[in-house]
Amino acid sequence: MLLSQWIVAEAEKMGFDACGVSSATLLEEESAHVEQWLEAQHEGEMNYLSRNREKRYDPRLLVEGTKSIVTVLYNYFPKQKLKEADNFKIAKYAYGADYHDVLKRKLRQLLERIEKQTGKLEGVRVFVDSAPVLDRAWAVRCGLGFIGKNTALIHPKKGSFFFIGHLFLPLDLTETGHALANHCGRCTRCIDACPTGALEAPFRIDARKCISYLTIEYKGSLEGFASSKFNGWIYGCDICQDVCPYNRFSLPNIEPEFQPSEKLLSMRKTDWKNLNRADFEVLFAHSAVQRAGFEGLKRNIGFISESES
Repeated sequence: MLLSQWIVAEAEKMGFDACGVSSATLLEEESAHVEQWLEAQHEGEMNYLSRNREKRYDPRLLVEGTKSIVTVLYNYFPKQKLKEADNFKIAKYAYGADYHDVLKRKLRQLLERIEKQTGKLEGVRVFVDSAPVLDRAWAVRCGLGFIGKNTALIHPKKGSFFFIGHLFLPLDLTETGHALANHCGRCTRCIDACPTGALEAPFRIDARKCISYLTIEYKGSLEGFASSKFNGWIYGCDICQDVCPYNRFSLPNIEPEFQPSEKLLSMRKTDWKNLNRADFEVLFAHSAVQRAGFEGLKRNIGFISESES
């Protein structure tokens, strides 16, 4: 227990907003939920979610020798938001540098500190939204939050604007928390606010209707969708988080690499419409927006502009 508590304290000392430790076991209940979701084909074109399912449900199959999982939350709620007047919208998580790089680097630093206590560890893996790992399930397991009706992880005292990362360790550590029950109560603000009906019911999202999926993961034509329902979002969407009462507790992040550039803050609709590939590469050189790519972003901008003409 002493080592587990030390890891949590050290992570928080490093600037992580929360940390917990859980035993690496089969996610039986969670896997059943995912299987039902996949059976309904709600994943759309995200075919990678159907691969390596056994490894996704049992971390010991993903990384042999894993005994414990250290899970961290890292805040990305911005101090400065993009202006809404005469502008399009991008998800807050993409304002700054790519979170995969930032969070992995910080987790490796945490690992170095752990290894000063334990000695060199073999078979350790660092994961940040880049492998078959049920990120939110592990965060729930160690008490870092609960799953909201919008399917996001919600920390009851800090909201939901967090990245999730993990260390898979070959150490038999004591668990530091327990799963939290849902605390949404009768609130349905997220479901009511979703303009495309992607949140079909509490805890059930159809990615094929989700603005985030359609503007990032979906590579086909957006013809047939109602551009007016996208509410100006050209990359991702924060609507179901913005309306969540728990996000009244959100505080601005203090990560320098997550701060939006002056260029991004100055962008207006005309700038977005005239964006060329060279400008895109400068604006989003080390950004998660690269996931959509220049052509994808231009597709989205053109599509959203249709609702204005």
